[in-house]
Amino acid sequence: MDIIVCVKRVPEVAEADIIIEESKKGIRTEDLVFDINEWDNYAVEEAVRIKENYGGKITVVTLGTEESQDTLRRCLAMGADEAIHLNDPIFLSGDPYATARALHAALKDKTFDLLFTGVQASDDGYGQVGPILAELFNFPHATMVTKVILAENRKVKVHRELEGGMEEVVLLDLPAVLTIQTGINEPRYVSIMGIRKAKSKEIRLLGSKEIGLSAEEVGVSGSLIEVKELFLPPVGKAAEILKGGLEEVALKALEIIKEKGGR
Repeated sequence: MDIIVCVKRVPEVAEADIIIEESKKGIRTEDLVFDINEWDNYAVEEAVRIKENYGGKITVVTLGTEESQDTLRRCLAMGADEAIHLNDPIFLSGDPYATARALHAALKDKTFDLLFTGVQASDDGYGQVGPILAELFNFPHATMVTKVILAENRKVKVHRELEGGMEEVVLLDLPAVLTIQTGINEPRYVSIMGIRKAKSKEIRLLGSKEIGLSAEEVGVSGSLIEVKELFLPPVGKAAEILKGGLEEVALKALEIIKEKGGR
C-alpha cells in the first residue's frame, strides 16, 4: 500500500500576538514558532499505521521554504520512507489551486494507492488542496475523514464527518484522495533523537524546471484567488442581553438590526 501525504509547515498563533505586515498581505512571522500543520500530523500517523498493518511505502511532500525540511524530517522520524520538497521562490504565496497544481505536477508520474492531506491548514483554512488534487488526478475523494478501512477488490471504506454530529460511510475505488480530520488517531511522539536520525535520509528537491511548470502557472501568478488585505477583527463591545417578553425582545432585536444597516 503506497501512500503519499502532503504536509505543510505553519506558524503556531494560538497564544501569539498577531501583527499584520505593512503590505497587509500576510502576518509577521519573525518571532513565531513553526510546526507541522495539526491536520497533516494526523494524516501522517494514519499513513504510518496503514503501512505497519499492510506494508508499503510512504512518501511525504511539502511546498515551502528551506525551513520546511524540518517538517519533512519530522515525518520521516514518524515512519515515512521518502520525502519530496518543492523548493522554489515562485511556488510561494499561491492559493490552493496554484499549490495543488505544483503538487500534482511533482506527483503525476508516481504510482500510489492513497493520497492524504489534512482537512485544512491552520494558517489559511481554505480546505481546498485535497479536493483540487483529486480533480487534477481524476481520482475519487472524500473529505473530513475520521476512519479508513481497506476493503477487498482495491477499495477503501471511509467514515467522514458531517454537520450536526452525523457521519457518512462511503466506499471508494483506489487510488483515492482523502483529507484527514483531527481525532482519527493519536499521533505518536517524535523524539529529538528520532529527528536527528532522520537527517541521514535524503530529501528530494524539486524546482519549477523539474516539475515542468512556469512562473505564470504557480505561486501568485498561477492563483485564482487574490488576497486584497488582511486585518484583525475590530474590538467590539460586550454582548448585549435583551430582556423582556418575546414580543419586546423581538422588537429590540429588529431595531438593532436596522441600526446596523440590516433590512
